[in-house]
Amino acid sequence: MAQTFRQPEIIEIARRAGKVTVEGLADHFGVTHQTIRRDLAELADTGKLERVHGGAILPSGITNIGYEDRRALNQTAKVDIARACSALLPNDCSIFLNIGTTTEKVAAALLNHRNIMVVTNNMNVATTLAANPEAQVIVTGGTLRRSDGGLIGNLTTDTIRQFKFDHAIVGCSAMDSEGDLLDFDISEVGVSQTIIRQSRHVTLVADHTKFLRHAPARIGSLAEVDRFITDCQIDPKLAEACKSWGTEVVVAVR
Repeated sequence: MAQTFRQPEIIEIARRAGKVTVEGLADHFGVTHQTIRRDLAELADTGKLERVHGGAILPSGITNIGYEDRRALNQTAKVDIARACSALLPNDCSIFLNIGTTTEKVAAALLNHRNIMVVTNNMNVATTLAANPEAQVIVTGGTLRRSDGGLIGNLTTDTIRQFKFDHAIVGCSAMDSEGDLLDFDISEVGVSQTIIRQSRHVTLVADHTKFLRHAPARIGSLAEVDRFITDCQIDPKLAEACKSWGTEVVVAVR
């Protein structure tokens, strides 16, 4: 395959997966590692990718990956995370689930929970949990973001302030090496911060690809989270920081 056809596909693969590797791309295109390294170097020179050890990632930016692409990304890990999360949530409690493709998987994993009240600003979560007759579902209201079914804005925040949740299950768009939780939409950031403040116990659900991405708006820190459920071991320095903060790290396995 000619370079002019290969490079756009490399960018598309990175957009879907968050990261590309030299070995994986060489196998995919049937070319040498040297050819792929040259492609990645040229894409990095033009600012389309950012080189990392063994491959490349999408550059820092202000625009999130499309919702359907995010939904398809790392699905197995999201299901594992959701199962681990639901196993730690009791019956007879109030729960907030925010916007995110992983929190949507958590909603599906809660279909057998009994006597729960779920408040959400995610229309997809509400639709999923409508199938559980033992779940009272409350939708916050707010401005509909058609791209992903999320509800954001002042009305959303004002509704959340009327509650004190037993558990909040939240996601994020990205996370840096210092444990800061990041997002792309400043309107959503304010909602997420309010959710954290109004919850007795906060669980972050995020797979390892969130460490490969960058976003400009800060939600908060893992220090404000009681439990972090992910699919891979985290960096030892961050793991030590979590210990000092009292943040439990759970690695979901099948």
